[in-house]
Amino acid sequence: MTALQKERILDALFEEWDVLDQLLSSVTGDDWFTPTPLPGWTVHDVAAHLIGTESMLAGIPAPHTTVDVHGFAHVRNEIGAFNERWVEGLRGRPGTEMLDRFRDITERRRSELAQMTDEMFDAETATPVGPAPYLRFMRVRVFDCWMHELDIRDALGVAGDEGGVRGDTAFEEIMGAVGFLVGKRGKAPSGSRITLELTGPLAREIHVAVDGRAAVVDALPADATTTITLDSRLFTRLAGGRVKAADHRDAITLGGDTTVGKQIVDNLTFTI
Repeated sequence: MTALQKERILDALFEEWDVLDQLLSSVTGDDWFTPTPLPGWTVHDVAAHLIGTESMLAGIPAPHTTVDVHGFAHVRNEIGAFNERWVEGLRGRPGTEMLDRFRDITERRRSELAQMTDEMFDAETATPVGPAPYLRFMRVRVFDCWMHELDIRDALGVAGDEGGVRGDTAFEEIMGAVGFLVGKRGKAPSGSRITLELTGPLAREIHVAVDGRAAVVDALPADATTTITLDSRLFTRLAGGRVKAADHRDAITLGGDTTVGKQIVDNLTFTI
């Protein structure tokens, strides 16, 4: 870990919490119960999840609930069950209390993170992506919080800036999965050369070469065999499993081998 990495990730996380604070403070009345792109979750439920994850990291146990969350259709694994216990445990709490809880736990987490040593950030811990340094977990937290900010904005129709340090840091988590998504899930054949051209707030070109195994590369050895052009806002929602490519065909331009391109965009989801 470098000091620059730590500073960048924590700055992004703290900024994300500030933005979520502002966003949640604008939610009033029945807007708390607006359905989000996540099956079964309202804005209130997303806030409960955010509070719950940071509370877990602070050593606070989930509230007691008698509901068997494993029976919910949108709960597919133990991580989902853990998230749902917080959602159920905080169900019915007024919006003002949810905002206060979010502010209290993020303030506590800021203080705890500020007191951690470099050795603690380097120490391996259990994370949603498997064993990894604690600092990597904090980058996952940036991604998770950022995606849920988008969920709330999309639910309420509130526009926001999806670029900047928060978006760039969150996008690094998606980038780590692109090779897997193109090669394993998208089934791009060996010899394929893929270029993803993203427009919008996170505009960039992503090159993937498939030589037995798909890998992101700085540049392709020859012209791309398949090009995929779409707005980064759509790309992130596809990667997060919030929307399906089939519902946005007219917003995606495929070039070269379009069969491979369609396979890839239909299989871009990597979140659990």
